[in-house]
Amino acid sequence: MPIINRIANFAEDMNQWRQELHSNPELKFDCYETASYIVERLKEFGINEIHTGIAKTGIVAIINGKKDGETIGLRADMDALPLQEIKDHPYKSKKNGVMHACGHDGHMTMLLGAAKYLNETKNFSGKVALIFQPSEEDGGGGRVMCEEGIMDTFSINQVYGLHNAPGLPLGFFKTNPGPNMAAADDFTIEIKGKGGHGANPEETFDPITASLQVAQSIQTISSRNLSALDNVVISITQIHSGTTHNIIPDKAFINGTVRTLDKVTQRLIEERLNSICEGVAISFNCEIKLNYNIGYPVTFNHENETRFSVEVATDISGSTMVDGNAPPIMGSEDFSYMLLERPGAYLHLGQGDGPALHSPEYDFNDELSPIGASFFVKLVEKAQPL
Repeated sequence: MPIINRIANFAEDMNQWRQELHSNPELKFDCYETASYIVERLKEFGINEIHTGIAKTGIVAIINGKKDGETIGLRADMDALPLQEIKDHPYKSKKNGVMHACGHDGHMTMLLGAAKYLNETKNFSGKVALIFQPSEEDGGGGRVMCEEGIMDTFSINQVYGLHNAPGLPLGFFKTNPGPNMAAADDFTIEIKGKGGHGANPEETFDPITASLQVAQSIQTISSRNLSALDNVVISITQIHSGTTHNIIPDKAFINGTVRTLDKVTQRLIEERLNSICEGVAISFNCEIKLNYNIGYPVTFNHENETRFSVEVATDISGSTMVDGNAPPIMGSEDFSYMLLERPGAYLHLGQGDGPALHSPEYDFNDELSPIGASFFVKLVEKAQPL
């Protein structure tokens, strides 16, 4: 695997950066310590144009090449998860109930490694915009950074991102043109009936019975309203009601998530949810209110940029370690907002066997950092050659 030699030489430094970031995780937009650490490293590398405070704690740093040209954006996410780490190692999270369980510590490290090399060599034309983004897990920091104008302010022409992938062989790249990751919506359904004694259900309008009917009917949307070939996930994740064994309550609550790859399917599901709630409300003499929240859009890879990124990945890992036509993933990603603003691609990079993302046992594989950094560097040098 042709990792760039200079990057391999400072791999131990990258391990130290990653483990320091892992020990000090932060949530959502409140990545103050993380941002300070990144800025310190960038200044150590000799990078002088550093813009902070974007989307509260986000950073865009600019590296100038040896000739004039366009600007390519490289993005890494910064935030951690509200999860208690259970794996015991020297760099375990110092913050109770907060950990880097999705590898964003590794993503930042890969981009820092690329930054160090690119600023040393400047073997490219134009500029590189290093984008360190807060609040990917919750809050849509990518959307906020775009709303605050980073694409226009820094004249970014194309943009790329990487995500580690447990379960794929170390250094294996996969991606695809078109929908790469799903849109992520969520819904809540509030059911208001009439409570009473558990011995006299005929005197009540039972919200629990109504909630069960709603939940069962929701499962028919994908099986009876959509083709078996449609990519869709509808999951009910919460049902709450009642306080004790002999009281029929007056309220029930349902919560869930919807994952889709196109807007037609997305709209149909919202329409069917409304119809189900209206019908069950009439049948069970209850008031039912649906709140459907449109979340992250589909992460849509642009065809030319995806093909180009696959060529670069092949240069790094070889043709047998790259899948450029992988099936979409039904998880979601707020890099999607950046791909709505500019052409680009998102890739998944294998880190070998181990616990899944968002597991309290997860840890980023430090062997992956030089591979990801080398990919980012080759992407820049090949996209904007001298």
